[in-house]
Amino acid sequence: MTALALAFTTAMIGSAFAGDQYVDKTGFAVSGYDVVSYFDLPQSKVGQPQPSPLPGQASITADYNGATFAFSSEANRDRFLAAPEAFVPQYDGHCAYGVAKGGKVPGNPTLWRIVDGKLYLNITKNVVGFWEEDIPGNLKTSEKNWDGLEPQAASTDKIPSFTSAAPVAN
Repeated sequence: MTALALAFTTAMIGSAFAGDQYVDKTGFAVSGYDVVSYFDLPQSKVGQPQPSPLPGQASITADYNGATFAFSSEANRDRFLAAPEAFVPQYDGHCAYGVAKGGKVPGNPTLWRIVDGKLYLNITKNVVGFWEEDIPGNLKTSEKNWDGLEPQAASTDKIPSFTSAAPVAN
């Protein structure tokens, strides 16, 4: 009984301090794109556009951190379920540069970079340029800022000049 009470208390404390995942009008985290697919794509050089992630399917989903994620295949969903923290975007899907600047703004799922095995999103192409000027320095600042930002509500802003092509119906 004591172990169960400890586990429940730990879960409640953890959820009280966890922020919400950014979810746009699609109703899905990462605007319905398959977060596992990013890790199977070749990454472009800094300063070059990244390839597009795969759109998820509305019928292949999993819930994590209070949000629904869509996947392009059951195999990708299963990979996600085995270790979701390995695939979810950092900062609950908010813009990495925005976090470095001290706020929560949405992350555009087509403006991404994987650094040290972690997925980061940014809000606009211009912001990507600022972020990529000093990725290590911006990440250091973001990590410092995130402790105070994480418990705040998720952004409700729209991603500028972006319409999600995901998730797809099958």
